[in-house]
Parts: sequence; structure tokens; C-alpha cells
Amino acid sequence: MQLGLGLYRHMLTPDNYRFARQAGASAIVAHLCDYFAEAPRITTGRDDGWGLAGRGLEIWEAENLHALKQAINAEGLALAAVENLDPVLWHDVLLDGPRRDEQLETVKRIIRTFGEVGIPTLGYNFSIAGVWGHIEAPYARGGAVSVGFSTTDGPPETPIPNGMVWNMIIDPDAAPGTLGEVTHEQLWARLSAFLEAVLPVAEEAGVRLALHPDDPPMPTLRGTARLVYQPRYYQQLLDRWPSPANQLEFCIGSLAEMSEGDIYEVVDQYSRQQAIAYVHFRNIRGKVPHYHEVFVDEGDVDMLRVIRILQANGFDGVMIPDHTPQMTCAAPWHAGMAYALGYMRAAIQAGGG
Repeated sequence: MQLGLGLYRHMLTPDNYRFARQAGASAIVAHLCDYFAEAPRITTGRDDGWGLAGRGLEIWEAENLHALKQAINAEGLALAAVENLDPVLWHDVLLDGPRRDEQLETVKRIIRTFGEVGIPTLGYNFSIAGVWGHIEAPYARGGAVSVGFSTTDGPPETPIPNGMVWNMIIDPDAAPGTLGEVTHEQLWARLSAFLEAVLPVAEEAGVRLALHPDDPPMPTLRGTARLVYQPRYYQQLLDRWPSPANQLEFCIGSLAEMSEGDIYEVVDQYSRQQAIAYVHFRNIRGKVPHYHEVFVDEGDVDMLRVIRILQANGFDGVMIPDHTPQMTCAAPWHAGMAYALGYMRAAIQAGGG
């Protein structure tokens, strides 16, 4: 089992690579999509979510991916995965829009490039609403600020406006109106079209596609269906598309938030199948429709037991801390991550206690 750290686009710097290495990590999971970008912000007066998608798309080109990998390798780390495609690259795959086939070709090209560069995994979230509705509050120990979800205390669940997908604006000039409803049958059909097109390419390129479960794991969100909002839907994914390239971006927190399933049985079920590409290591309190995130050692999940199960079933992939509570100091994110990484490193070395 390898310890890694996830870094957002603006955090892909030598200093943060060294921070990861100093904390005992050996791998990086990189986000290339530029969430929460600085100005210009959307000025249409409607929900702008995480901001404007499509910034800095040149990072997806081979020479820039090579440069990123080399910079990470130079600090003694591996580039284990890239997480999430920019919505501009594949929004009509999610929406079944007029550019779907063109964008499928774009995704195929990116997968082939990953194979050439030597990036083994592409994590993706097949969702229209994306990660939405989280609220920040002092939920964690000692009043540390973390995120939570509540259908009563959170923001009103408004329909998704035209020009938005995965909680990012893809077209600030889109016509007024909303995307409308999307059923579970429609969403699974769209996933089928995606995987039927790209899995053969991924197999040939030696790249794994790793699907993230829904967070928040609600059956529907903002009028659109969710794909993996219960643990059993992961099995449906694996059974329908048996392939070494079809794997899981296994988020402990998201899976524990779900209303069904025992988290330890879920970890055992999927790690026994060698179906996990990499793990998001996160603890929570509660389940949908009301939960919040906490430090790894204070939630509902016995995270040491999770590690013991993974190790017993031979999981040797990367495990990264997910978004952690922010600690009260000059560097809240770094302190929270350092705490989580230290806990994880000790737990791995001790064999889960």
C-alpha cells in the first residue's frame, strides 16, 4: 500500500511536492481542472458554482503532461493518477448532447496520451450535478472547519441552469432555462455509451479508468439522477463492463455516507475483487441526508479496520487523504493534510493496529 497526496491545479508546485515527500507520501494524485479559479467570475447573476470551466486546457497536451510528471518525479514522487476531466472536454458525453461523439474522441486522445506519458489512472465522476450542496462549519474536533451536507440546513436544491454541468459553467452565454430532469435509465445509458467507446482504448493504452461514487450520495440531485449513490451500484458497474481498465476511485467517506451497506463489508467486497484503483481516505459522521466530515480518527468509521481489510485483501495501490478539516494555524490545509498523512503512514506501518 502506498501513501499519496491529492493536489489541486494551483497547488502543483515544487514546494507542495516536497511537503508531500516530507510527510511520507510517495505519490501524487493531480487535479488538472481549475476549480474555483480567480477572476473573471461569471456575471450573469445566476448560480456560477465552482466557476468557469475550460481554463488552461493546454495542460492536457502530451508535452505538458510530460513536464508535470517529470517535475513530480524530480521530487522523488510518482504521478499515480489524474482526477477528473475538465467539464469542457466532455460535457456532451454527460448530457448526451450534439458534440458527444467529438468529445468521446477527445477523451480517447487523452487516454492514449496518458499511456504514452506513463500516467496509469484517470479518475472520473460521471455526474451532471457534481459535488454540490456542501456547507462549511466547525464540525470537527476542537471547532476545526469542515464540510457537511443537510437537506434541511443546506442551500435550496434549485434546478441546474443551462450552461452548467458538474457544478461548473461551460457556457456563460447559454440561453435562460434549466437542463431539466435526467432519469437513472438515461444516466446509465450515457455511461454505457462512454465506457463502450473508451474502455477498449484504455485497455490498449494500459490506463485504468476509476469511477468516483456520488458525493453527496443522493438518488437525485437538482433534478438529475445519481449513478453510484449506493454501494451495490459499483458491482453493477463491474459486472456490466468486466475489464482490467474498469476500476473504482474508492472514496471511503462517500461510501460510508450512503444509506445502505456496511462500510467494512463494502471495503472487503471490492478489494477482494482487486477492483480498486486508489482510495480516498476520509471519515464522516452521519449518513445522507445529514452528515459532516471530521478528522480521520474521530468519525463513525474505524479507519484502522478499513486498512486491515485492504491489506488482508492485497490492496497495493495508492491511498490519499481526501478533503480534511482545516486546522487553526497559518497553513490550515497543510496542517490538516499533515495530520491525516501522519495517521495514515503510522496505520499502514502498523498493519492497521
